[in-house]
Amino acid sequence: MEEGNWTSVTELILMGLTNLPWLQIFLFVSFLFFYILNILGNLIIMILVIRDHGLHTPMYFFLGNLSFLDMFFSSVTVPKMLVGFWGENAISLMGCIAQLHFFHFLGCTEGVLLAAMAYDRYVAICQPLRYNAIMDKTVCIQMVFISWATGLIYSTIHSVMTSQLPFCKFNRVKHFFCDVKPVIKLACTDTHLNEVLLISVSGFLSMSTFFLTVISYCYISTHLFKIPSSQGRRKAFSTCSSHLIIVIMFYGTAMGTYLRPTSENSLEQDSVAAILFTIITPALNPVIYTLRNEEVKKSLRKLIRSTNTGRIPAQ
Repeated sequence: MEEGNWTSVTELILMGLTNLPWLQIFLFVSFLFFYILNILGNLIIMILVIRDHGLHTPMYFFLGNLSFLDMFFSSVTVPKMLVGFWGENAISLMGCIAQLHFFHFLGCTEGVLLAAMAYDRYVAICQPLRYNAIMDKTVCIQMVFISWATGLIYSTIHSVMTSQLPFCKFNRVKHFFCDVKPVIKLACTDTHLNEVLLISVSGFLSMSTFFLTVISYCYISTHLFKIPSSQGRRKAFSTCSSHLIIVIMFYGTAMGTYLRPTSENSLEQDSVAAILFTIITPALNPVIYTLRNEEVKKSLRKLIRSTNTGRIPAQ
C-alpha cells in the first residue's frame, strides 16, 4: 500500500458491478427475480420437509438444511447489492467485517453439508440394507452440527484476521459485497499472511470436502451398474444427478475464486463468479431438486391441493 496522509477508515464504499445506468436497471431486475425465486423456492422446500412426514428422512433433512442455508447465504449480500444499484453503497467497517464473517460462515457450512449429502447418497445406494442403522437421527444431527461448527471456525479465522488490519487511506471495495480478498487489498500493511491463510485454509476445506464428494460418487457410479432394474437405476441416477449438479456449480466457482492469488484482474473475475454462487446457484437449488425429484413434486402437489381446499394435507 502506498504512503500518504493516513487517517483511520471507518466507512467503506462497495463499488458494485457497473456504473452504466441501463445495465444497473437490468441487473437490478434480474437479481431481484433470482433473489425472490431463492426465498420462495427454498421456503417451500423447508415447509414441505417440515409438514410432510413422508419427507422425514435423512436425505430431506439435509435438503431442508441446505434450503435454510441458501436463503440466508444470499440474504447476506444480495439486499445490500440491490440497494447499491440506486446510489453510492456505503457500509461501516464493522458492518463490512460482519458481512464477511456471515458470508464465509454460511458458505463454508454449505460446502461441508454438500459433502455430508453425498455420503448420505452413498450409504442409501451402496448399503441400502444398513441405511437406517448408519444414517440414524443422531448421526444426521451430528453431521449437520459438524457442518455448522466448521463454517463458524472457518469464518471466525478470516473475520478476526481481517479486523486486525489497519485501514487508513483507501476505502473503495472493488466488489459488490465485503469479501476477504478485495477488503484486505485496502489495508495499509503487508497482507501476505492473510492471503496465504485464505488460500491454504480455503484450499484444504474445499479440496477435502470435494474429494470426499467425488469418492462417494465414484462408489455410487460403480454400484449403479450392478442394479438389475432399469427403473431402479433411473431413480438412483435422478436423485444423485440433482445433487451432483449443485456440487459442480458450488465448488467450481468457489474453488476458482479462493484458490488463486489476488490481482486486479482476479478481483473482477471473482465478482462474476460470486454472482453464480451467491445469487444464481441458491435460486436454482430448489428448482433442480423439485423438477428432478418425484417425492418432492408429489409433496408439493399435495400442499397445493390442501391450500386450494383449505385443509391440512394428510401426513
